[in-house]
Amino acid sequence: MQIRVPREITETAASVGAAKAKLTVNSLSRLLVASCLAGAYIALGGILSLIVGYGFPELTAANPSVQKLLSGCMFPIGLILVVILGAELFTGNNALLIPSWMKGSHSFGTIVRNWTLVYLGNFIGAIAFTYILVYACGLTAADPWHSSIIGIAEAKVSMPWLTVFFKGIGANWCVCLAVWLALSGKTFFEKALGCWIPVMAFVALGYEHSIANMFFIPLGMMEGADVGILEAITANLIPATLGNIAGGALLVGAVNAYIHEIRK
Repeated sequence: MQIRVPREITETAASVGAAKAKLTVNSLSRLLVASCLAGAYIALGGILSLIVGYGFPELTAANPSVQKLLSGCMFPIGLILVVILGAELFTGNNALLIPSWMKGSHSFGTIVRNWTLVYLGNFIGAIAFTYILVYACGLTAADPWHSSIIGIAEAKVSMPWLTVFFKGIGANWCVCLAVWLALSGKTFFEKALGCWIPVMAFVALGYEHSIANMFFIPLGMMEGADVGILEAITANLIPATLGNIAGGALLVGAVNAYIHEIRK
């Protein structure tokens, strides 16, 4: 197994970021379709982590870490699909467009445009998947999943704003490290393993991923959680999103570009 060295990984990330910036400028429709797919892929990981992680209440009641481990092991399928199939994920793009910008490949305005459009596309894809392929299918209509998703949604909007922000940093630090590890490999196994390890860690640790929460909170609301739309946005999605940007753009994209001298 021969993987890229750290500088090569960051140079590859810069090339990927430049391609994403070009797509943002040249093909809005392709960007939005790829963004909707990424939102659906992350939601797929979310429902799998919910069904498996919360499907053994007798076991996990006495062993709470088992639930976290099971959920963590299932969730990475979403990022694996995003990376292998080339979808557009807001949180991954938080890091990927920074080295290419520092290299002078595009303007910062292009980054803002990409992040905004991809975020909206991720939301559309996540909501569509959640309603059609989860709620309408009745996947969480029965317990233990019904009560579990309600509890998850209510818990996510009940944390202090700064706690969600800091957890958002942790989540996207892990996700973007996963993207960096995936870029180190050339085979499917190497890329999938690179995605799996850090993402499993962030889920098990309970960090806050804004795109994943576009699945968990709306599904909880559909199932009857006492959560309003404005509350979901202000108490969770805004701080989680800002934390995700800090964790991905600064702690992964900018730091690695600086360390490995990716500049004009």
